[in-house]
Amino acid sequence: MLKYTRSLLLFAWALSPVLLFAQATPARKLKKLQQQFVDDRFGMFIHFNIPTYMDADWADPEAQASLFNPGKLDCDQWAKAAKSANMTYGCITTKHHSGYCIWNTKSTPYNVMNSPLKKDVVKEFADAFRANGLKVWLYYSILDTHHKLRPNQITPKHIDMVKTQITELLTRYGKVEALVIDGWDAPWSRISYDEIPFDEIYRLVKSLQPDCLIMDLNGAKYPAEALYYTDIKTYEMGAGQRMGKERNLMPSLACLPLQSSWFWKTDFPAAAVKEPARLVNETLIPLNNAKCNFILNVAPNRDGLFDDNALAALREIGRIWKNEGPVEALGDMDAPIISSNLAKGKPANSSWSDDMNIMDFANDDNFRTAWRSNPTVKEPWLEIDFKSAKTFNAVVIAEPKANITKYLLEVFSNGAWKPIEAGTNPGRVKVHRFKPVTGTKVRVKIEAYASQPAIAEFEVYDEGK
Repeated sequence: MLKYTRSLLLFAWALSPVLLFAQATPARKLKKLQQQFVDDRFGMFIHFNIPTYMDADWADPEAQASLFNPGKLDCDQWAKAAKSANMTYGCITTKHHSGYCIWNTKSTPYNVMNSPLKKDVVKEFADAFRANGLKVWLYYSILDTHHKLRPNQITPKHIDMVKTQITELLTRYGKVEALVIDGWDAPWSRISYDEIPFDEIYRLVKSLQPDCLIMDLNGAKYPAEALYYTDIKTYEMGAGQRMGKERNLMPSLACLPLQSSWFWKTDFPAAAVKEPARLVNETLIPLNNAKCNFILNVAPNRDGLFDDNALAALREIGRIWKNEGPVEALGDMDAPIISSNLAKGKPANSSWSDDMNIMDFANDDNFRTAWRSNPTVKEPWLEIDFKSAKTFNAVVIAEPKANITKYLLEVFSNGAWKPIEAGTNPGRVKVHRFKPVTGTKVRVKIEAYASQPAIAEFEVYDEGK
């Protein structure tokens, strides 16, 4: 049976690009799911894995599987604690950065079935939360230091392992409302969306559970005005990531731990937790008012239970805060970008630049740098040279600030520049999707602007590939 299932999966991954692209959630349905997401308002993050037993947030990747031993594991206690705070869902760390799996996986022996517990914790969690009327989310880390899925060491077997593990998680535990992915395209993980191909993983998830939202915890890198490699914009507040509450347009998620860090530490039972009234009044309510869901982490101890001070804090939150139902309706937004950027690192050219801010800064995959036009140039332009013919159907122009008001996209094909699309998008991130075109170069001619034009990233995509 396992061999038959794997054969079906391999067949699905080999399907044509058009069929695979059709599996992505349609825009109207995605917007409905995003609205339901922000309407859920508040939930529980549960960091529980082998770091729980090491007084650290990042575990030793060579720690023995037998170290994990929650002798009094009670996921029903967790679920009832979430209910006491008027939360609507829970999310558990199925695998953290050191690669230990707390479900009965066939992909690696480094899992909970080789611990003294010998129970599938993901199943225990999912069953308990559903039994208490709560939705189920799952967290999964791409970075995996035990299996050496880390920078400069990634192999095709690693990609197969990721697909196998995600397939297990999305086919064994019923409806999963959201998959929260971590350790991908982050400055501390340094694993790009090309090394572990984001579009393949995204389509796999949607093929297994079309209504499952994908959240990659990458909010720090990309502009707040667009969804890059995620269905939901994310902000890890403990790492200094902050959302502009007054101008937030995207469905968003923000996270903080109730205790001093994500995983349980030996001083937690006696240490102060965050003050419930401040969490409610200064974090939860303002975030909800800005179309942002708030997920509060509560770390189980080594017995698999919440400490008394955490339980008391959750009850107090529930006493002073009630879920008032749907938040403000989301506005129109572009579909998420999920494909590889064809322009990244390719030769760039432009009209005269301003001092050191030359053309190469416009496709260096860094939104904090920018090509800036020399102020004497009246009709600036910027181009990307693929060196060989490329087919693409989307271009994104990300500015440091909204400034360019009129422009023309062109493709160089058969020895001549040909128009693709005229643009008048006033936003800071200008997304253009169009019928596929093929050429060796692509450029933007800037025709009108409020002040000196600058482009942080000029991106090109072949969506559906």
